[in-house]
Amino acid sequence: MGSRRLDRISEEIKKVVSNVIRNDLKDPRISTITSITDVELTKDLRYAKIYVSILGNELDKEQTLKALNRAKGFIRREIGNKVKIRYTPEPLFYLDESIERGVYINQLIKKIQSEKEDRGNENE
Repeated sequence: MGSRRLDRISEEIKKVVSNVIRNDLKDPRISTITSITDVELTKDLRYAKIYVSILGNELDKEQTLKALNRAKGFIRREIGNKVKIRYTPEPLFYLDESIERGVYINQLIKKIQSEKEDRGNENE
C-alpha cells in the first residue's frame, strides 16, 4: 500500500476524530483544549496511533486520556461510518507534548533575549 494513500487516510481520520471530540463526545473529563496533532496508521490499517495534545495540568491530561480510551468504540464506529475503507482501524491514543515543549522553549528564548537586552542597557 502506498504511503500517499496512508497519508490521505491518516488525514481523513484526523479530521473525523477531531470533529467527534469537539462535537459528539459529551464526557466532562475531556479538556476543552484538546487537539489531534497526528495520526499514524499501520501498513495493514489495523491500528491508528492518534497523538493528542492537551493543554492543562497533569490531572486534565490524565482524565482526558482516560475518557478518550473509554470512548474508543464510539470513535472507531464514527471512523468506520465516515471513512470508507475495508477495515476500520483500532484507535490508540498517545499524549503529545510537543506543543507545550515548543511554548516552553519559546519562553526560554524570550527570557534570554530580555536578559541580553538588560545587560546591554547596563553597559551603556
